[in-house]
Amino acid sequence: MRTFVIGDIHGGLKALLQVLNQLELTEKDQLIFMGDYVDGWSESAQVIDFLMELSKTFKCVFIKGNHDVWCQNWLEDSNDVNPSWFMHGGKETIESYEGFSIKEKQEHLAFFKAMQMFYLDAKNRLFLHAGFTSMHGVSKERDPLTFCLDRTLWEMALVLDKNIAPTAPQYPKRLQHYHEIYIGHTPTTNYNEAYPMNAATIWNVDTGAAFKGKVSAMNISTKEVVQSAALPELYPNEKGRN
Repeated sequence: MRTFVIGDIHGGLKALLQVLNQLELTEKDQLIFMGDYVDGWSESAQVIDFLMELSKTFKCVFIKGNHDVWCQNWLEDSNDVNPSWFMHGGKETIESYEGFSIKEKQEHLAFFKAMQMFYLDAKNRLFLHAGFTSMHGVSKERDPLTFCLDRTLWEMALVLDKNIAPTAPQYPKRLQHYHEIYIGHTPTTNYNEAYPMNAATIWNVDTGAAFKGKVSAMNISTKEVVQSAALPELYPNEKGRN
């Protein structure tokens, strides 16, 4: 069985399809999606439709991102339009739901509600959208929204002295709990990196699909990466979140 992690999609169904076609999946494979399925490009509702169907054939884990929380809130109450969400891709997501029936929206709402805030596999590998703050690990995090909003975990890993051994007293306790940690949320393109980045035991697979980057998938055993085309090439008449 192969396990793939797939970074932030942000309404880019065309990019997601390109990535999945390259993986040549079998029914034994597992897909772990790192969240932020919506907000940005024009096919957010269509991405959710596709993922719901995909999960009927393949073993999928769906992590919830902050944009998914905002979309879920809107699906629960269409009058609940977070102004910040609207400006950062929510407008395009709302437009993508034009023509969807109440029943279909309710099915999508149920899908969002069923998403996991984090996933820990049998090999002690942690998957979550953004990060966590508790030095005791995810089970002790006080606010579940931290899992899809925190950036301090990644920022800490980026500046960690590589000469500090993982067994040393000064090594960050957050990193000692898990064999590996996989995240999205913070585009690697912010650091002029087009591919997933590794810092300490953390792998960041958000390669900027919301903006001018690509959707990426990584085989977590081999670390092999496949990518879509850059999203502006696939949606030339749109701006995404740029």
